[in-house]
Amino acid sequence: MPEPENNIAHGEIQLNDKTMRLIGVPFFGIAIPHVTGLFGSLGFQDLLYWCGCIYFIALATLIWQGNRYLLFRTRKRFTWFDKPIEKLILLFMNNIFITSPLTIAWLCLWYRWLGFDVIKWDNILVVTLVNVICVLFVTHVYETVFMVKEQQGEQLKNAQLSKAKAEAELEALKNQIDPHFMFNSLNSLSYLISTDSSKAILFTENLAHVYRYILSQKDQSLVLLEDEFDFMDKYAQLLRLRFGNALEIRRHFNGTTEKEFLIPPISAFVAVENAVKHNEISEYTPLQIDLYIDALKLIVYNKLQSKRSIQHSSHIGLKNLDERFKIITGKGIEVVKEKESFQVILPLTPIST
Repeated sequence: MPEPENNIAHGEIQLNDKTMRLIGVPFFGIAIPHVTGLFGSLGFQDLLYWCGCIYFIALATLIWQGNRYLLFRTRKRFTWFDKPIEKLILLFMNNIFITSPLTIAWLCLWYRWLGFDVIKWDNILVVTLVNVICVLFVTHVYETVFMVKEQQGEQLKNAQLSKAKAEAELEALKNQIDPHFMFNSLNSLSYLISTDSSKAILFTENLAHVYRYILSQKDQSLVLLEDEFDFMDKYAQLLRLRFGNALEIRRHFNGTTEKEFLIPPISAFVAVENAVKHNEISEYTPLQIDLYIDALKLIVYNKLQSKRSIQHSSHIGLKNLDERFKIITGKGIEVVKEKESFQVILPLTPIST
């Protein structure tokens, strides 16, 4: 199937050269005969002059279209990267065997048409050389345009691949949240079943509400910090069923601040859950988790109360969180562990006004 006249494709590259041809063909068809003296003494008042203009525009059309066709056929076989020498030779051969024979034959007919007894071969040689040089110039323009478009296409392709990779990585990280959360929740449920069956039932009901939020937010990149804290309240209810008053989560900011920021979903939850998982919490060693907002950051702070017996850890929590933040916001989280305290610092995204 022939290629569309106005759009030439090389791989995925589309080049619309209609305007360039509409301008270039008449320009060269008229300019070259004037510059090389082919019209002789003919002027605007002569009908033969105007016929000659049409005649040489037709020659320019044949030369342009012929070299254009061979140029794009050549691009399908060779590129400047894999076979530059072969491509260069082929371009010169195409130019010579299309431009030179057409020019010579066309000019011989021109001289016969005008009634000259002798063909001016010096003029023909000059015009042929000029045509060859012009074709080389136009070919260079085509190749430059193609190389620019190829580079732009490659940059776009790389950007699309990077985006697709980031989206795939983010989806994988989101999918890891579910088993991580369920593992810890089932551990808590197992504990309650063995100690207080009524609390275990209530825990199961609240767990369903919490898990519904996780599923509903999985496809979101950012959520209101206010919504994240609403979810945190529901999660805190689960924790109170197990720990009672031994666990306290405090917010040290007013009730409107959380309306001003966005945050990746389930992120504050993961930071709080990390503190619950790795610290001793009991009536004798209560744990307080403090939440601060400072300099576009959410700080989750707690005193270190390391557990005597270390539970199994999948090592997903904070590492997963850091990778999600880097993909979504371009900034990672900060973890500050000191002798008696532990902080997880989450970057916040302000809502544009």
